[in-house]
Amino acid sequence: MDGKAIFLLRRKRTIRVAIVLLGVALTVILISLNTGTIRLSPTSVLKALIGYGTAEESMILYEYRLPRIIITMLAGVGLGIAGAVFQGVSRNTLADPGILGINAGAAFGLIAYISFFRSLDGPAALMIPLFTFAGGAVIALVIFLFAYDRYRGLLPIRLILVGIAVSAGVSAMTLLLSLRLDEDTYAFAARWLAGSVWSRDWVNVWGLFPWIVVLIPIIYYRSATLDLFTLGDETAASLGSAVTRSRLILLALAVALSCASVSMAGGIGFIGLAAPHIAKRLVGPQHRHFLPIAAMTGLVILVAADTIGRSLFQPNAVPAGVVVAAVGGPYFLYLLFTTK
Repeated sequence: MDGKAIFLLRRKRTIRVAIVLLGVALTVILISLNTGTIRLSPTSVLKALIGYGTAEESMILYEYRLPRIIITMLAGVGLGIAGAVFQGVSRNTLADPGILGINAGAAFGLIAYISFFRSLDGPAALMIPLFTFAGGAVIALVIFLFAYDRYRGLLPIRLILVGIAVSAGVSAMTLLLSLRLDEDTYAFAARWLAGSVWSRDWVNVWGLFPWIVVLIPIIYYRSATLDLFTLGDETAASLGSAVTRSRLILLALAVALSCASVSMAGGIGFIGLAAPHIAKRLVGPQHRHFLPIAAMTGLVILVAADTIGRSLFQPNAVPAGVVVAAVGGPYFLYLLFTTK
C-alpha cells in the first residue's frame, strides 16, 4: 500500500472517529443541560433554546448552565491540544501542562492577581487569562532556561525533570499567598485550584473564546513540525526544520493555550495527558489526524466530569477537577508502568 493510500485510509478513519465523538459530545452536552439542582426535561431545554421556554427555564439555561458548559467545552479542547503539543515537542508521552509546571505557574498568576486586585466579577474577569498566562509564561521561561543546553539546545528529558521541580516550588508559593486572602477570596481560590467551574458566566466565556479560536489553528498549521520531532532532533534538522526555534514557538503556543484554559476552568490536570493518548490510539500518530480528535476527547472528558460532579453528588457538587483526577490518577499510573 503506497503512502497516498495510507493517508486516505487514515483520513477516512479520522472522519469516522470524529463523527462518533461528535455524537458522544452532543449527547453529553444534552445530558449536562438537563441535569443540575433544578432538572429540566429535554423538551423544556429545547423550548428555552428556541425562545419558547418560561422565564425561569430561560434564566437557568442561559444564565447558569450554558456559560458553564461552554467554558468546559472550550477548556477541554484547549487542554487536549496543549497536552498533545507538550508531548510532541518533549517526545515524552507522560508530559502534560500539569506535569511540566505550566498549570502551577498559571495558578500562581491567578493568586497574585486576586491578592493585589481582589476583583473577580464582571469585566475584571477578562484580566484573569492575562495574569494566568503571565504566570505560566514566566514559569515556562524559567523551566526553558534550566532545560536549555548551549550545545544541544532544549533537552526534552531535562524539560520534564525541571518542570516537576519548579512546579513543586511554585505550588508552595501559591499556597503561601492563598493563606493571606480574606475568607471569600480564599473560597474562590480554593474552588479554582480544585478545578471548579461554578459561577462562571458569559464574561468568562468571552475571556477564553479568543484564545481558543486564534491559537488552535496556528498549532494545527504547524502539525507537520510536530511530526518531525518524533523522528528525533538530528533527523528533523536534516529535513530542514529549525529545531530549537520551532520547539520554542510551539511551546509558547501551548503555554498560552493551557494557561488560558485553566484560567477559566481552574486547576484541572490529566486531560492534557489522557486526551492525546486516547486520540493517538484511535487514529494513529500523525498530528494532522489526532490533534482534532484530542480536542474533541478533551471536550467530552471535561464536560462529562463537570456533569458527573454536579449531578451525582447533590446537594454538594464535586469540582470537575476532582472527578478528572479520580479517573486520571489511575490512568497516569497505567501509562507510567506500560510506557517504555
